[in-house]
Amino acid sequence: MDFNEIWSKAKEELEKTVPMCGMWIGPLKPVEFDGNVLRLVTAHALAPQIIKTQHDAKVREALKNACGHEVSYNIVYDEEFAEKYKQEKRKELSKQVPGQTKEDKMLINQAQMQSSANLNLKYKFSNFVVGENNRMAHAIAFTVAQNPAKKYNPLFIYGASGLGKTHLMQAIGHYIIFNKPNLKVKYIKTEDYFNELIKNLQSSGNDKTKRMDKFRQKYRNIDVLLIDDIQFLESKTFTMEEIFHTFDSLHNNNKQIVITSDRLPKDIPTLPDRLRTRFEMGIMVDITPPDFETRVAILKNLADTAGVKAEFEVFEYIAKNFVNNVRELEGAFNKVSAYADVEKVDLTLDYAKKVLNCEASKKDITISDVAKAVGEYYGVSVADFLSSARNQRVSSARHIAVFMARELTQKSFEAIAEYFRKKHTTMLYSYEKIKKEMSTDKELENEIREIRRMIEK
Repeated sequence: MDFNEIWSKAKEELEKTVPMCGMWIGPLKPVEFDGNVLRLVTAHALAPQIIKTQHDAKVREALKNACGHEVSYNIVYDEEFAEKYKQEKRKELSKQVPGQTKEDKMLINQAQMQSSANLNLKYKFSNFVVGENNRMAHAIAFTVAQNPAKKYNPLFIYGASGLGKTHLMQAIGHYIIFNKPNLKVKYIKTEDYFNELIKNLQSSGNDKTKRMDKFRQKYRNIDVLLIDDIQFLESKTFTMEEIFHTFDSLHNNNKQIVITSDRLPKDIPTLPDRLRTRFEMGIMVDITPPDFETRVAILKNLADTAGVKAEFEVFEYIAKNFVNNVRELEGAFNKVSAYADVEKVDLTLDYAKKVLNCEASKKDITISDVAKAVGEYYGVSVADFLSSARNQRVSSARHIAVFMARELTQKSFEAIAEYFRKKHTTMLYSYEKIKKEMSTDKELENEIREIRRMIEK
């Protein structure tokens, strides 16, 4: 049996067992079979993700029945194949299929638009946890989704890795596809844009001209462009030139542009002024690391979404020990929930401690450790912190020490007040003051992050 015959038999079985088979299984084409692994290409970018997470067992079973033995498979999205497939199906899709309701057709069209836009199904506004660290970014992103190119254009979202910039950006895309289906959305990572550009530049003669024209039209004939991790433009001169002309083309035609970066445009050293000023001409908003309460809420949301039952203390334990970004929070939660599932045990606080063993991997930070580190950073002695000194330098450093003591040790305000020889209400004021200032003062946020690294070394 060759791979076409194998796939034909497997597909016949899958048509009976996989819902919406025509959407996800239909656009698959076999290209190679070595006796153990069947390789397929797809016309839908989301197909590998959907099939692996929802239909993997059924695909394996169908291949086993077709071959007579266990067979693995892998699926790769092929853009050229996708274009040919869409051309062949365009006339079909424009007609009402007998027996297919308007709702069915709408769902199929939306799925095709999501696939074409290169969006991840899990990144939506509905599962984005809003906290003080991202409230403004969320509000502005939602406004953009409701009225693209009307108010904030471009929207530039910046912040450290793993804080939710990509989630928020793709949520905009999903919202527009479901609520404004006449608009064409495209998401691209800057690194992928660069690789695609290089691939087209490596062509020769007339073919190079045609491929470059097609490449440019792909990103300029759309209504909403979502460009992720723009900092990767650094030192890529020709890519900057292409982005510049694409930006101008879209902006001049009143199309929405959303950009993410791990830093402000002015902090990307080799970014030309003409690009920097364009990125800054709309609105720039940052996302900072989530506070303890928001981290707990994120973990609770993860558990609810995954249908995982866990003691509330598990969320607090993970939130206390994984503080830098959302990605590491998810990683820690996924690890403990997977272990509990495999071992068929309840997800309790004791079990989470056993799996993650955070106590062994990091030292026990004390209020004194925090006070010493903050004092060294700002040139203030611990004795000054404990004194009644109220000059601005000592007072400002003490506010930061109180904030970090609360964040890093999770000690009560009463315990922190006892250490600093101050009133409980004064400690609470210091904490809230720094927490509020960090949401708008990027320099302060960076200073606190640097002190934290010193403490945790």
